[in-house]
Amino acid sequence: MEHCFEIGKVAGTHGIKGTLRVFPTTDDPSRFELLKEFIIENKGKQQIFHIKKIAYHKKFVLVTVKELDNINQAELYKGATIWIPQQQALPLEENEYYMRDLYGLKVVTEDGEELGELADIYQTGANDVYAVRKQGEKDLLIPAIKQCILSIDISKGKMIVKLLEGLR
Repeated sequence: MEHCFEIGKVAGTHGIKGTLRVFPTTDDPSRFELLKEFIIENKGKQQIFHIKKIAYHKKFVLVTVKELDNINQAELYKGATIWIPQQQALPLEENEYYMRDLYGLKVVTEDGEELGELADIYQTGANDVYAVRKQGEKDLLIPAIKQCILSIDISKGKMIVKLLEGLR
């Protein structure tokens, strides 16, 4: 969905009253509390849902919406994706970027050597790892840490990196 951000996936239901059990795909799951509504994309169709209640259970966000009132209705949305319009996204701090804006960036070393394009982002817990892909070569994995990522310029489509010893 263009101009929208994914913030979760419906993993299943919780209870019998239609509460959705959502696996958050946002860095800050508490951001659900700031919303009044969101869009669910399910089997190619989008629908707006209005939030009644937010709760948490283990790694899941439990979302009760006005449009669902029983488990049978909620079951139909298992595997669906939850989106919000870009204008509802949380503001970024300095040197923070939306992951979707990083894909496709041209990655070059501080010496000007072209390494390829950022093709994948792995979330490891400690820090993200950027997979840089160049045609015909094995992916180069670069940790997203200050020592390696020197600058990112989204408008120019470029990331400048320093390869620490042992990264090749």
